[in-house]
Amino acid sequence: MFGPPSNGCNVRLSPYFLRAVGKIKDSILVLGVGNTLLSDEGVGVKAIEALDERTETVALGLSLIDGGTIGLSLLVEMEDAEALIVIDAGRIGAAPGTVRTFLGTDMDDFLRNRGRNPHDISLDDLMDGLRLRDALPQRRALVVVEPESLAVGDILTPAVAAAVPAVTDSVIAIAADWRRSGPVS
Repeated sequence: MFGPPSNGCNVRLSPYFLRAVGKIKDSILVLGVGNTLLSDEGVGVKAIEALDERTETVALGLSLIDGGTIGLSLLVEMEDAEALIVIDAGRIGAAPGTVRTFLGTDMDDFLRNRGRNPHDISLDDLMDGLRLRDALPQRRALVVVEPESLAVGDILTPAVAAAVPAVTDSVIAIAADWRRSGPVS
């Protein structure tokens, strides 16, 4: 038997049809954030570029977005996603280039407790916007890389550049696990 009954009759529609007409959302949004003019701060954007080269990205149906320095305009894209993976630089108290993943409420806790500029519109603010609109994805993850330098420069430090393949592997593994678990909706 396929998805929910249509129009109250006993005919059930294929989930593939329902997904195609937008009745079932099954998107995994991968959002790379950061300022590419502040060296390692741009790791999220560089990881999106690397994911764009991976064949698994298409097979897993990932939507890749270069979120840059985050703005409220990202809220619309995030709101339409059924699952969300964010890639960013962040201080986790580890060696430069260390990759750490936060899933679900662990992501929320990390975002609420990390330091930031009070004038920034941050990822945490966007997540709160999703909560207010009752659009926060149940499946969400944050992949963080410990930066070495946030100085002006458009090149990642060697330690962080070397971590990009581990970041993309983490994203692919999370998405594959979610796909094995069934529809993300």
